[in-house]
Amino acid sequence: MTRPDPALRAIPSREPVLRIKDLTIAIGRPLVHGISLDLTPGRIHGLAGESGSGKTLTSLAVLGLLPRSAEVGGSITLEGTELLGLKRTQLNAVRGRRIAMVFQDPSTSLHPQLTIGHQLTAHIRAHLKVPKAEARRRAIVELDRVHVPDPEHALRRYPHQFSGGQRQRICIAGALACDPEVLLADEPTTALDVTVQAGILELLRGLTSERELAVLLVTHDLGVMSAIADDVTVMRSGRIVESAPRAELFHNPKDEYTRSLLAALPGSPLEKEAQRG
Repeated sequence: MTRPDPALRAIPSREPVLRIKDLTIAIGRPLVHGISLDLTPGRIHGLAGESGSGKTLTSLAVLGLLPRSAEVGGSITLEGTELLGLKRTQLNAVRGRRIAMVFQDPSTSLHPQLTIGHQLTAHIRAHLKVPKAEARRRAIVELDRVHVPDPEHALRRYPHQFSGGQRQRICIAGALACDPEVLLADEPTTALDVTVQAGILELLRGLTSERELAVLLVTHDLGVMSAIADDVTVMRSGRIVESAPRAELFHNPKDEYTRSLLAALPGSPLEKEAQRG
C-alpha cells in the first residue's frame, strides 16, 4: 500500500522527523566530532562549511553510505527508529523510500545508456511495488511537478539529451517519486550556472513547503543558504561552530569563523565592514 498523497495528509507535527545526536565519524582518524541537529517537516536546514568540514560525511552517514572502514558513533533516528546499525536490507527499505538524496552532479546520478523513463519507473516499482503503468503515471506527474517540459516525451529520452539544469530536475523528480519524508541535497546547484541555480533553489523551496519535506541542504555556499534555508548550521573541522535560524545567523553571527564566511559574501554588510576595516 502506498502512502497517501502529501496534499491529503493531516497537518503534520512540527516535531523533528530526523534527529542526529552526538554523531562521530572516523575513517582512519576522527573526522566528525559529536555533532547534533534536527530536521523538521516543511523546513530546509542548511549545513554549511568549507571542504573537509565533515558536512558531506554527515549526510552520507544518514543513509549508511560511508565506506566500510568508517567507525560511526552516536545516534541517527527517523521518527524514533535508530538507523545506525541497521542491516543492509533494512537500510535499503529506507533509502529512496523514506529518505532520498540528490547529489551534486546529475550526470553521475543518471545512467547514460538508459532512458529517463526506465530509470524513474524502475526506482518507483522497486520501492512502491506498483504495476508498470502506475509507475509510469507517477513518473510523469513528478516530472511535471519539477517543470520538465513535455514529461511524456521526456520519459523516452536519454540523460545527454537534457541540459544540466533539466537533469538535476529529473534527479529531484526521482528522489521525490516515492514520497519520502526527508530529502538530503548535497551541493545540488554547484555544477550549474548562476541562472539555473536560482531556478533549482526556487524549486526546492516550493517543494519543501508543498510536500512538508524535511530537507538537509549541504553546501559550502552561504549565498545559497541565504536564499532558501530556514535554519543554518556551520561546521568547521568536523565540529559545529554555530547553529541558528537563518535571519539570526546572518544578521548576528556569534562565531568568528561564521563572521569570516559571511564577510566573503559579495554585498553583505559584513563584507562592507571588513573592507572598511
